[in-house]
Amino acid sequence: MNWAKIVLIVAAAALVFAIVWASVPLSGAAEPVQAFPERWSQSGHADTTSVSFTYWDDDDPPVIPVGCAQCHSLYGYLDYLGLNDRTPGQVDAPAHIGSVIYCYACHNEVAQSRTSVVFPGGAEITGLGWDSACISCHYGRASTVSVNQATEGIGVDEINEDLTFINVHYGIAAATQMGSDAAIGYQYDGKDYVGRYLHVPDFVTCIDCHDAHTTAITVNDCAPCHANVVVYDDIYDIRELTTDFDGDGNVTKGILAEIQVFHDTLFEAILAYAEEIVEVPLVYGDSFPYWFFVDEDADGEPDPAELTFANRYRSWTPRLLRAAYNYHFVSQDPGAFTHNPQYALQLLYDSMEDLAERVTVDMEAFTRP
Repeated sequence: MNWAKIVLIVAAAALVFAIVWASVPLSGAAEPVQAFPERWSQSGHADTTSVSFTYWDDDDPPVIPVGCAQCHSLYGYLDYLGLNDRTPGQVDAPAHIGSVIYCYACHNEVAQSRTSVVFPGGAEITGLGWDSACISCHYGRASTVSVNQATEGIGVDEINEDLTFINVHYGIAAATQMGSDAAIGYQYDGKDYVGRYLHVPDFVTCIDCHDAHTTAITVNDCAPCHANVVVYDDIYDIRELTTDFDGDGNVTKGILAEIQVFHDTLFEAILAYAEEIVEVPLVYGDSFPYWFFVDEDADGEPDPAELTFANRYRSWTPRLLRAAYNYHFVSQDPGAFTHNPQYALQLLYDSMEDLAERVTVDMEAFTRP
C-alpha cells in the first residue's frame, strides 16, 4: 500500500464517520462527536499556514527531511509508528509536504496501543498510554548525552571552533516534565535532579490538563486546587513550593517569577563569561541559531542586522555551551513552571554555579531545590 492510498482511505473513513455519527453523542462524552474536528481545527496542530508545516514548501525538491518528518508531517509520523511496512520507532524516508497533524495521527491502532517512548539520549519512559502520542513530538532533539559527546576531550574553558550551539528544539514540555528520567536538560556531573513531575493523581498526563483536541488549558480545572485562578492569566501566579529560592523574602508570588529571576541571572552570567573569559561577546535572539556575535556596541541586546546565520556565535567553550544550552532549554518551555518547576530551577542554578567558577555571579541568596 502506498501513501496516496493511505490518504484516500483516511479521507473516505473521515467522511463516513462524519455522516454516520453526525447526530450521535460519543458514549460518556459531554459533546457530540462531530464537535471534535471543529475543536481540533482551533489548535496549532491544524494550522495549515504554520511554519511548522510549511517551512519546506519552497525547497527543491519540496519534501520534509527524515530528521524533521516525524513531528512536522502526518506521513512522517505514520512512518515513525511503523505503518505502511515502515520500521517502527524511526522515519525511513523524507515525507511529502502539505499535511498537518490530522486525526489519524493519534486515532489508529498502533498509536493507541503504544505505552512507551524512547527519548533523545536513549532513556525509555514506560507506562504512558495516550501520552505517548504527545510526548513523541514534545521531547526535544538533544540531551545531556549529546552535549557531553560534543564537548568530550575539550578543556572546559578551551575555545573550540568545531563546537556549535546545540539546540534542544521547541515545544519541549515532555522533556521538562520527565526531568532526570529523560535527562534532556544538561545535567552536571555529581548533581542530583528530580525525575518525572506527576502533579496530582487526577492531573498526570498531558490531556489531563490540555484539551486533547484544542490543546487549550481550561482554568476551571485548575481552580479547585488553586484558589487564585479565576481567569487564564492567573495560572502564572500559581505556587505550591514554599521555599524562597531567589531569597527576596516573597514566597507568595508565582513560582514562575522565581524561575525568571534564575533565568535572568544566568543570562547575565553567560554574557559576563563570554566577555571576560572568552573575550568574544555574544547576544541571544529569538531565531535560529539563537546565539550571535554582537556588534561594536556590545550592549547584549539583539539588533536585527546581527540575527543572521552568518553571524552565529562560534567561540564556544564547553562551560559556555552547557550554560547556554540550559538557558535555551528553559526558554523553550514557557510552561516549565507547571511541567516541572524544580527541574527548571535546578538546571538554571547549576549552570550559574558552574559559570561562577570563572566570573562573578550574584547568587548568594539563591537556594537550589
